[in-house]
Amino acid sequence: MQRRPRSGRWRTVLTAALTMALLPLWATSAGAAGTGADSASAVTKTRVTLATDSVVHDDTFAHVLQQTLTLAAGEKRHLRARAESTNSVTGNVGKTVRIFCNDASGNLASVEAASARNHEGYDTTSYATPGRLPLYTDLLFTAPAAGTYTCILKVNAYTSLSGNPHLTVKAGSTWLESDDSDRVGAHWWQNPDCASNATTGTCTYVGAAPAQPDTWVFYNDGTVRHKWEAHPDAVSVSAQANLGLTTCYDGTGSCPQNMWSAPKGPGAVVDTRFELIQLDTTGHACRTHQHQISRTVGDNAHHTTGYHALNNIGIEPSCGTRTFLMRIYVKHVSGQRVKIDGAQRNGLTPLTSGIAFNNF
Repeated sequence: MQRRPRSGRWRTVLTAALTMALLPLWATSAGAAGTGADSASAVTKTRVTLATDSVVHDDTFAHVLQQTLTLAAGEKRHLRARAESTNSVTGNVGKTVRIFCNDASGNLASVEAASARNHEGYDTTSYATPGRLPLYTDLLFTAPAAGTYTCILKVNAYTSLSGNPHLTVKAGSTWLESDDSDRVGAHWWQNPDCASNATTGTCTYVGAAPAQPDTWVFYNDGTVRHKWEAHPDAVSVSAQANLGLTTCYDGTGSCPQNMWSAPKGPGAVVDTRFELIQLDTTGHACRTHQHQISRTVGDNAHHTTGYHALNNIGIEPSCGTRTFLMRIYVKHVSGQRVKIDGAQRNGLTPLTSGIAFNNF
C-alpha cells in the first residue's frame, strides 16, 4: 500500500474571504499533447519548461516551476501543467502533481488543482514512453484582489518501500503554462470533500454493494448543481474536466474497509461520459454535447486521472437560453470498487474538477 501525502505537511493558509472569492468547477489520453478545451481556442499562452531534471524523494514536495501573474480583482486565468517523471526502482512510488497560486505575502490565494497516480517502476512499458509517467493538471485561478500572484507547480512523491526510492521529474517534457488574457465568465466546478484516507468528507464509490452501480459527478454526488450562463458575446463555449479515480483493493488506506473488494491485482473498468448540456427555458435539456470513454484503473497505478474535453460548442439560439449544465456519468463495469476522488484538505485540493470557457 502506498502512502498518500500527509496533509499536515502542506502548510499554507487560505483566509475565509478568499474561500468565498473563489466559487466552486473530462477526454483524451493522459499522455496526449494539447488535451483540454484550450487546444481549440484562440487564447494565447505563456509556457515555462523545466530546464534541468528535478529529483523528488519520498514524502517530499519538489518546487518544479513557477510563473508570476499581475491581475486585476476578479480576473481569471487557466493554468495547465504537465509533469513527466521516471522512477528509480521497479516498485510503486506515488506521484501527485499540484498547481496553486500564492499572493504577494506567500499565502495560498485559491484552491490548488491536483492529479495523482502511482509510478509503477522504471521497467513499466505501458506508458507512451516506457518508464516515463506524465500527469497533467488544470486550475482556473480567479484573483481575489488586484495584485501579483506566484503560480507554482509542485510534484510530491510517496511510498512505503525501503531504501531511497525517488522520482525524477524530466526536463524538456515538464512545463507550466498560463493564459495571457482574462478568461471572462469562465467557471470552476469541484466535487465534495473526500479525504485521502476517506475518513472525512463525503466520498462517492461505484461498484458492487454497498457502493452504487453508477453516479453523476457534479450532479447527484452532493455537488451543488450550478447552471452556467455563457457570456452574451460568446460565439461558442468549451469545457473540460479531470476525473480522479482510485481502486479499493483489500488493505488499501484510500478506502474504508467496507469498500475493499478483493486482493490487489484485478483493478477495475469504468465507463465514463462527460456532458455539457444546454438547457431550455423550462430548465430541461435542449442540446446535449458529450464524450464517452471506457477506462481501466490498475491496482498498481491505484489512482488515475481521466481527462475530458469538448471544444467550440455552438450555442443553439432555439433553446431560448444560454444556460449550461456540466456533469460526468461514471458506471462501474468490472473489478474492484472505485472511489471517485474528491477535494482533499477540507476542499482545498480537488482531484476532480471541471472548467467551462467562453469563446469570443
